[in-house]
Amino acid sequence: MLIKHTKKSQLKESQLTSESIYKDRRNIIKGFGLAALALPFAKPASAGLFDSFTGKDDASGDFQRTPLNFTKNPDYQSLTDLTPENKVLQYNNFYEFGTGKGDPYEHSQQFKVDPWSLTIDGLVDKPMTLNYEDLLKKFEIEERLYRMRCVEAWSMNIPWLGFTLATLLQQAGVKSDAKYVRFETVYDPEQMRGQRSRFVGGSINFPYVEGLTIEEAMNPLALLSVGLYGKTLAPQNGAPIRLVVPWKYGFKSIKSIVKITLTDKAPRNTWQAIGPHEYGFYANVNPLADHPRWSQRNERVIGEGNVFQQERKPTLMFNGYEEEVAHLYKGLDLLKNF
Repeated sequence: MLIKHTKKSQLKESQLTSESIYKDRRNIIKGFGLAALALPFAKPASAGLFDSFTGKDDASGDFQRTPLNFTKNPDYQSLTDLTPENKVLQYNNFYEFGTGKGDPYEHSQQFKVDPWSLTIDGLVDKPMTLNYEDLLKKFEIEERLYRMRCVEAWSMNIPWLGFTLATLLQQAGVKSDAKYVRFETVYDPEQMRGQRSRFVGGSINFPYVEGLTIEEAMNPLALLSVGLYGKTLAPQNGAPIRLVVPWKYGFKSIKSIVKITLTDKAPRNTWQAIGPHEYGFYANVNPLADHPRWSQRNERVIGEGNVFQQERKPTLMFNGYEEEVAHLYKGLDLLKNF
């Protein structure tokens, strides 16, 4: 759907976060169960990766990404300060490959994404299974520049390539009693070292699970991404297909999806199961709802240079997408329903 007016969420392209900063998320858990959560910001996994954190492009031996044909969605082409591409590729949270920010890049470059199988089932009229080629060629791919806000209080601005989640769900046919959408990440311990070891994988019970309400899933902002910065996704960014819901904290944007199930029951997402007092089902970006261990009122903007010495800016309600999504939560107490 073409939006004719400029939204408040649109930013200038000069503000888009570079690709290289996006790849690292926090070292949250070294072991849950009886252990406390780790510090909110992880250190670089090794001295050798630190150059990539400062913006140097060291891509020798990397997973080979393929250029994609796409159109630029005119409604999502204004964004501020593009995050350097090398940051997005090398500063990540993807516990399937390890809990350090550099682990996903360091330990995923041999990950195989073809063959791939994505199943859409549950309360749909036409259950379907898509293969790797389907993901890249069955849908019209567009570029959207979105903000990304991590629950750890850092942020990026990223040019995603993909198609709306609603497009896929409409092809499957949503039954009237479908209230929620459940997502599941691939379970492949042979390729994902974090799934072989509770210590390496942060004591998560894999496979990783996420969920949205059907209204959230059908919102035009909800994107299934197959690429960024003009090319297919790298493994550390969720290849070959991932969810992007820009008004929610980054952990809601589940990576490397193999199953999408429509259901009448709310799925219990992985972080909610691990720490329900810290991570709720909705996980909407809300500067007034602090994490129990740190404030969410401002964020560290990942840009050029040392990622641990970045400028800070105030966090926006719904990550700046209030105009597009606030109606989804009318009457809901966003401090209790976090």
